[in-house]
Amino acid sequence: MASLASVIDGPRLDAGRGVLWSLIADFDARSQRERASKRRFLAELARLSAPLDRNADRVHVTASAIVLGRRGTVLHLHKRLGMWLQPGGHVEPGEAPEAAALREAREETGLPLRHGSAAPQLFHLDVHPAGGHLHLDLRYLLESDDAEPAPAPGESAQVRWFSLEEAIALADDGLLDALVRLRHVATIRRA
Repeated sequence: MASLASVIDGPRLDAGRGVLWSLIADFDARSQRERASKRRFLAELARLSAPLDRNADRVHVTASAIVLGRRGTVLHLHKRLGMWLQPGGHVEPGEAPEAAALREAREETGLPLRHGSAAPQLFHLDVHPAGGHLHLDLRYLLESDDAEPAPAPGESAQVRWFSLEEAIALADDGLLDALVRLRHVATIRRA
């Protein structure tokens, strides 16, 4: 089976856009910000010719990870923004967003990470400005063993586990809804 990236940005563009469109359309947006992000995501997908290509348009899809472990969640201090954020970044050519989220999170945290279910799970989405760009961020739920972060050279060295309450207290508006969802998942898993 072809990756979502090769279908969306490759020769079967219309079918691929339909796959990505369905993924976003089926997302259960609960908060006002999530609903606004979902609407903007769908509007941008309708006009973008290569939504995963960061060089094709100032608006493009990115992928990140919401990490769940026994100790809570992992955030890193973003080098340019100076904010504690979830790991993530740009989708490489030919790469599916769920693979990009896993790759970026492994690079930025150095943790042994995996998609927690049989199939990657779109856990959250957010649309936000990033410099002169607009990121349509797909956020996947990843799980980690109880290990200490060890980011790759060149990545932010400030990476650590936060309890969910600590993370919620310092989260920006774009991350807050994802962490509230994560708290709910963690509560269910402990029960």
